[in-house]
Amino acid sequence: MPVKFVIILFILFLLAATSGAQQKKLLQVDFYGDSLAFLVSTPDTVDTPEPVTELQIKKQVACLERWNYQPLLDSLLIFKKTQLLDDWIYYQLIRKTSQQIFAKENNYKRYTVLKWFLLTRSGYDASLKIEHNRLLFYIQTDEAIFNMPYYLKYGKQYVCLNYHDYGYFEVSNEKYPEIDLPSGNADKSFSYKVTKIPEGKDIVYIEKELQFNYYESVNHFKIKLNPNIRQMFSNYPVVDYASYFNIPLSRETYQSLIPALKNYVAKMKDKDGVDFLMRFTRYAFLFETDTDNFGREKRLTPEQTILYKYSDCEDRAALFFYLVKEIYCLPMIVLAYPNHITIAVKLKKPVGKPIFYNGEEYTVAEPTPQQDDLELGKTLPSLIGTNFEVVYVFRPPVHSH
Repeated sequence: MPVKFVIILFILFLLAATSGAQQKKLLQVDFYGDSLAFLVSTPDTVDTPEPVTELQIKKQVACLERWNYQPLLDSLLIFKKTQLLDDWIYYQLIRKTSQQIFAKENNYKRYTVLKWFLLTRSGYDASLKIEHNRLLFYIQTDEAIFNMPYYLKYGKQYVCLNYHDYGYFEVSNEKYPEIDLPSGNADKSFSYKVTKIPEGKDIVYIEKELQFNYYESVNHFKIKLNPNIRQMFSNYPVVDYASYFNIPLSRETYQSLIPALKNYVAKMKDKDGVDFLMRFTRYAFLFETDTDNFGREKRLTPEQTILYKYSDCEDRAALFFYLVKEIYCLPMIVLAYPNHITIAVKLKKPVGKPIFYNGEEYTVAEPTPQQDDLELGKTLPSLIGTNFEVVYVFRPPVHSH
């Protein structure tokens, strides 16, 4: 973000946050390579001893309603609009801003209530519940979100946003009521889709060298990676495959990887180029299951797969899908077996035993390392005859070649 815009934000606060006798302080928020400066009044607070109670939360919300929060909220929404932030990325901005006002390590309840307050005043339908002395923060979303606590109200789904803060506890079947709080008529549904990675002017990219053997040749690629991706998606939930497979790379990562791969496969036939991308995805990274790597199910974005040391079959499938889409833009289907995910690509002429789907033939391309070095068109022997589900279908736009 240009320095001029940061100055404008700062001036906006200087002019707007002048009413009331509340003490003011300068907030400096480091947002993925952008430095934002806000002059804000400090909200009043109430004591929040253990255990957490509805009365505590209602009193804290009352303090926030008396707070001169509008200048801060206006600037957050201006930044969201000008930088085209997706909802998930905007929520990260609210988290970082709330941390500067009420640090979570000092008072987790105030921090959580402030996040709820800023999100609802931004128009999003959100709620708070107390469950076993946990203050849980829920957001209304119409999308399929997996492995997260949720509840339904009037046919709408509310998904927990702060599950990770309590160590991914085991969810019970007990039902707890929402805390009755003034939400400012917030009714907007939250989307977990990420279509654009923030590109702050002060990002310091790291460089990673990847090496893998393609038949007789050893290949090296130097890739620039955005270190903010770790934090940006550290608590990102398991979303549906359509959302997951279409999360983009950071700009510098894209420019350091995609043109190099395009150049390498430029003189190859499509089937040979797809084979190269399959083997790149299969052998340039180390394999480890999510349970061993993270202790839970976690789907890595394509850039996370490159950034992290280990990845599993879903992560490889997402990266391979992204590479084929960007370099060849060929139709693809994602095949979900009971314990495995893989990809099949529609080539001009299928290779091996094709997968038939909607009257078309797709070639299996296994991007995950196996005991045998599977060729293009070969299905994992243990999966032959096993039922699978097509969980995502990619069809190129009409104008694509």
